[in-house]
Amino acid sequence: MSKVIDIESQEYPRLLKKIKHPPKQLYYKGNWDSGIFKNCLAVVGSRRMTTYGKRAAEQLVIEIAAAGITIVSGFMYGIDAVSHRAALTAGGRTIAVMPCGINIIHPAYQEKLYSDILENNGLIVSEFEGDFPPDVWTYPKRNRIVAGLSNATLIIEAGAKSGSLITANYAKEYERKLFAVPGPITSSNSAGIIQLLKDGALIASKARDVLEHYDLENINLVADRNSSNLGELEKKILSQLNQEPLEIDMLARMFEMSSSKISATLSLMQLQGIISKKGNKYYNC
Repeated sequence: MSKVIDIESQEYPRLLKKIKHPPKQLYYKGNWDSGIFKNCLAVVGSRRMTTYGKRAAEQLVIEIAAAGITIVSGFMYGIDAVSHRAALTAGGRTIAVMPCGINIIHPAYQEKLYSDILENNGLIVSEFEGDFPPDVWTYPKRNRIVAGLSNATLIIEAGAKSGSLITANYAKEYERKLFAVPGPITSSNSAGIIQLLKDGALIASKARDVLEHYDLENINLVADRNSSNLGELEKKILSQLNQEPLEIDMLARMFEMSSSKISATLSLMQLQGIISKKGNKYYNC
């Protein structure tokens, strides 16, 4: 069941209220918690992402989300969906802003991602009520909310006429930080990125490039962690990998946990450089 927050409410997101023509109401599904809006990063990019774009999104977003940053995106296939999923993999929170009525899952085949966002303390939001259908003009309106909720925007792959550039322009209009991930000059998906960088967007080649622009007091940065302060599960995994390389399914059976939980922990340990992966097996570095 959806609920609604009015712009006059104290719970209405502070940053969104500052933009030109903010939505008068936000319909939402999930548990509304003002803390989810404290440190938000918009992550958008090409729907026709390359393997490079997917890997870049996963690598950056997993670490950024693990540091406590809420990932905001538009729920479309491509970089949007990968970013939402990467945030969940990191055990972080994510907000999906829809270009349609709050009761519609669009695209419909991403029903599993939709439910996973809600089940992991995330939010689905829209300025459109009920079953209002998506249209050409609703996507740019959605993009202004994605940028408006966020302290900064990160663009990962964008062609010369990518819709992601609309979000980037909103970020600049709202005087928010704008980051772009460099891509290969031979790719058409880099044309928009190159222009953004020429126009002054900040280069994001690692998570730290983005994280240092946030208020991260009391937030544990993944990049600063090492094997001396690992959690209990991480220590157990490392102990097993000290004996022999193992696959996710074997570790899941050993610890009687879901493969998704083990996979998220392994991803974070990889980012810290504590373990590595070759084929389907994980190794102690």
